[in-house]
Amino acid sequence: MTLPLRLPLMVAVVLLLAGASAQAVQPSRPRFKAVAFDYFVLFDPNSVVPEVEKVFPGKGAEFAKAWRGKQFEYGFLRSITSRHRDFYAVTADALDYTAEAMQVQLTEEARARLLEAYLKLEPWPDTVTALKRLRAAGVRIITIANFSKKMLRANAEHAGMADLFDELLSTEVNGTYKPDRAAYALGPKHLGLPTSEITFAAFGGWDAYGAKNFGYTTYWVNRFGLPPERLGPGPDRTGRDLEGFVTFVLGGS
Repeated sequence: MTLPLRLPLMVAVVLLLAGASAQAVQPSRPRFKAVAFDYFVLFDPNSVVPEVEKVFPGKGAEFAKAWRGKQFEYGFLRSITSRHRDFYAVTADALDYTAEAMQVQLTEEARARLLEAYLKLEPWPDTVTALKRLRAAGVRIITIANFSKKMLRANAEHAGMADLFDELLSTEVNGTYKPDRAAYALGPKHLGLPTSEITFAAFGGWDAYGAKNFGYTTYWVNRFGLPPERLGPGPDRTGRDLEGFVTFVLGGS
């Protein structure tokens, strides 16, 4: 006759365990309200190599690397000297310099094709999934990139990703380039959030340093496995892809 008396207790225990289990599977709250991406975290800069290889057979990878290095060197120099120019124009200047430095002939047709390649970069394989996970969790997504607005928009639309961003933000809006502090300051200004609620995802070690120096919690997506820069404060976290970054943003380890 004692069995009926035990039933309420058993039901209560089952309900308690079920509630605890449901609570355990609830997703944790994201660490940050917003993410600011450098564009090369999302798009593979080496996706221009096949087009360069068509123009300069046997020199595609070497030429593309030298061209990219000169792009950012010109960006740094223009920022330091307050002589800003649209980054698409900077990309063209860097292309002309690289062709002359490598002593190869660059026809007008080839020049146009190579510049067009920077408007049709391929996203990294993990990019779309990562952006969708962040959006599903309610995290706002912007870029803080040296690319011009035209370059940001063209690449996003070419990849069918334009709707995954809250804003495609270019440093050109205030006439500077990263790692100028004024470039990083665009994040809090446009998001209306304190820096502590935004995390910055950097592709280059120099960019990770600049963002950290500004005050962002910084994650270096070190896709090429490069050593850290010898500049001072390093990134808060480092990983080789976006999976670790998204886990970090969403509250995981």
